[in-house]
Amino acid sequence: MTQLRRTDLPPAQPTRRVGRAQPRGDRTRDAIIGETVRCINEEGFAAASANHIAERAGVTWGVIQYHFGDRSGLLSAVIAHGFQSFRRAIQSVSVSDGSSHQRVEAVVEAAWSAFSSPESRASLEILISARSGHGRTQIGELEEMARDMRGLSGVLIGSGSASGREGAVVGELLWATLRGLVMAQMLTPGPTDSSGERALLVDLIAALLDGVAA
Repeated sequence: MTQLRRTDLPPAQPTRRVGRAQPRGDRTRDAIIGETVRCINEEGFAAASANHIAERAGVTWGVIQYHFGDRSGLLSAVIAHGFQSFRRAIQSVSVSDGSSHQRVEAVVEAAWSAFSSPESRASLEILISARSGHGRTQIGELEEMARDMRGLSGVLIGSGSASGREGAVVGELLWATLRGLVMAQMLTPGPTDSSGERALLVDLIAALLDGVAA
């Protein structure tokens, strides 16, 4: 079983303090971020006003100001939380021994789980909806997500079995396809089934790997 090494991706930073009991302030902060994520996923970015989030979280706007400063600070915290959750999920991916198709399927499904998580979906919607109001930090996080996917593809391909070009192609294919599937899921009312598209993605990448190895 091949697993992402520490050198493949920088370690994700913890989003909360390590300890047996989480301080009350941290619990409140995490609860507000969690409610903001649920609000965006259930009602859309436009509904995530400062007052509505405070109402859903059962706190006053003053409490949100204390922890995040303003609405922009809260949204930036949600993006950072989603980014760290995504990175931890990607870093935990392992590639089992087996055929190319089995290995690719394991990676695609793990990457899809990370991409389609509530935290990742909410972060992506914030970045898309408020792109004019966010600076280089948020754009940089999006670019790092893309680099993480390329690093994941390098582990999938394995050393010596493909050139850097093939690794980049697989990484871009993973990134673009899964991002597109998540966006389609966000824009479609009701549940959507992307299993057919993901199966086709697995077939395409497995065929590419088999062709390189031949």
